Amino acid sequence: MLTATTLLVFVVAAVLVLLAIVMLFLANRYDQVITAQGPIATIDELKAQIDGKTNTLADLEAELDKRREAIAVVADVQVEVEALRRQKEELLLEWQSLEERRKEVQEFRLETEQAQVERLNLEAELAPMREEYNALKSRLEKAEDLIARIESLTREHGELLDMVQGMRDELRRLEEAEARVAALEERSRDLEAENARLEGRMTARESEIAEVQSRLGQEREALAAAQADHGRAGAEIAAAGQELRRQQGELEGLADTRASMEARLAHLREEIDKIDPNKPSADPLHELKETPPVIRAMLDWPKAPVQNEEDAIKRVERRLRAKGLDYPARTLRAFHTSMKVNETTQMAVLAGISGTGKSQLPRQYAAGIGIGFLQVPVQPRWDSPQDLMGFYNYIEGKFRPTDMARALWALDELNNTDAIEDRMMMILLDEMNLARVEYYFSDFLSRLESRPQRGAVGDRNERKDAEIELEIPNMDQPPRLFPGYNLLFAGTMNEDESTQSLSDKVVDRANILRFAAPKKIKDGRPEGPIEHPMALPKSTWDGWVKPSSSVEREAKVTASLDKMVDLMRDFKRPFGHRLGRAILAYAANYPRVEGSNWPNDAIADQVEMRLLPKLRGVDVDVASGQFNELRSFVEHELGDDALAQAIGDSLELAEGTGQFVWNGVTR
Repeated sequence: MLTATTLLVFVVAAVLVLLAIVMLFLANRYDQVITAQGPIATIDELKAQIDGKTNTLADLEAELDKRREAIAVVADVQVEVEALRRQKEELLLEWQSLEERRKEVQEFRLETEQAQVERLNLEAELAPMREEYNALKSRLEKAEDLIARIESLTREHGELLDMVQGMRDELRRLEEAEARVAALEERSRDLEAENARLEGRMTARESEIAEVQSRLGQEREALAAAQADHGRAGAEIAAAGQELRRQQGELEGLADTRASMEARLAHLREEIDKIDPNKPSADPLHELKETPPVIRAMLDWPKAPVQNEEDAIKRVERRLRAKGLDYPARTLRAFHTSMKVNETTQMAVLAGISGTGKSQLPRQYAAGIGIGFLQVPVQPRWDSPQDLMGFYNYIEGKFRPTDMARALWALDELNNTDAIEDRMMMILLDEMNLARVEYYFSDFLSRLESRPQRGAVGDRNERKDAEIELEIPNMDQPPRLFPGYNLLFAGTMNEDESTQSLSDKVVDRANILRFAAPKKIKDGRPEGPIEHPMALPKSTWDGWVKPSSSVEREAKVTASLDKMVDLMRDFKRPFGHRLGRAILAYAANYPRVEGSNWPNDAIADQVEMRLLPKLRGVDVDVASGQFNELRSFVEHELGDDALAQAIGDSLELAEGTGQFVWNGVTR
């Protein structure tokens, strides 16, 4: 590159020199031509020519100066190029001297990259170890907490034993008082006999009348004292009897508490065994197969003798009175019927304000009728079916079921070879509208609705859509649960600002018993002893259930159903075949016992539980004629004055907003 530049400079200089030579040659030639012309030209012309040549020479000198300056610039450029060439040579020498240093840097860079890769690999290997460490630490903390709770429960168990012993001493004291009362009664009878003998002697011995009268007065005083003692003893007996019943109830409650605490203690011990890292379980269904406390308690019940439906309802009524609970017979019959029709109506919902006995009715009904009872408290954070059934823990490799899932497995005779046979159980979703029902219960409700008829549950193909498949990976055939007809479902819901309203899907598939505010607060005094639960066989329960076809020929039932269809169509709230069959099934299974007015009570109950909740939000002014027709139907054709009055009260309350809201009926 430097050689080409030098050649360019030399070429430019040569061209300039050549041009100067050519110009000088042309000027000399021109002078010779002019000289050869002779003296033809005048002196002025010569002067003009001289001036022209002078100007031409001046121009040539100026051009020559420019060429000289260019040559000087080219020389300077050549000097600078030489300097740059020397600098390049120096840099090349320095680059060659740094070649080994570059190799060292490259090797160091490769070592650094390898170290970073190894560090990332170590961090990836360390992450699961850190998670496992945290999990073990959390499990150990839980184990320590469970040990502390076990110690606390053990102390409380000892205190309860001391309390039970004290109550037993009090019971012996009351028994001794009852014996003293019996002795006083015997003495009173002896005194009365002695008085009779004295009166006989008085008529026989007139001569001794004065003495006898004196003795008679004394005996009468003694008799009066004895009678007073007898009255006091009678009052004491009544008070002692009431105290005895109260203490018996407390003893039974303490026994239940003790059994519950022992079951809880056993469960906590099992939980500690599960948490122990040195005792792994290879079976991912180990916890699902554990028998929940509600099933263990039910297994201890003696089997109930064969009894008819009316006797079973009376047994429930006696238990409610013994617990100090007062429910109208109409309400009890409605809840009982709602449980019987679980093939067409999947559940019963008890709605109303807090403190009206919504949770106690299912609990005491289950104990009185002889079926197991599992209460599932719904949490506001529930948002998936896993909250209801459980989930698979990928870290532990186990399925962590809920008590509800354990109970379903224990009673599933079709999928569990060790299932409990011929037993019934009720599951109560307590405060079910604290969370969005359609999020956690909609899928389960669809399974219940998909169950085949009672006679077809043995067909696996018929029941496959109703079965719940547990989500457990790495299993060829994950377990399936079938919620059979030995399960009864109920739910409670409070109506306040913290709860959600029920979706139409739940309303269409449930009998809704709305508990209105009581008109009078009752003292809740217990009446009679509490009978021990006796297990009701499922075969007996199935014998009470009647098909809806048994009332299809009843003119009153069919005519009332047609009336209800027409009314709801006029309200712009029509219903289909599913609800129609559910109403017929309710009428067929309503107990025809003493005090019931069949079928009017059954039809009125369905108006209350199935139709009125669907009228929520109807404009009362627009549908005033339909509401009047509905009230007339309930009052005159069904004879339910209380329900007709409750409809009127709800209409009056709707005058402020203009929209109908069913508030329930107080019976």
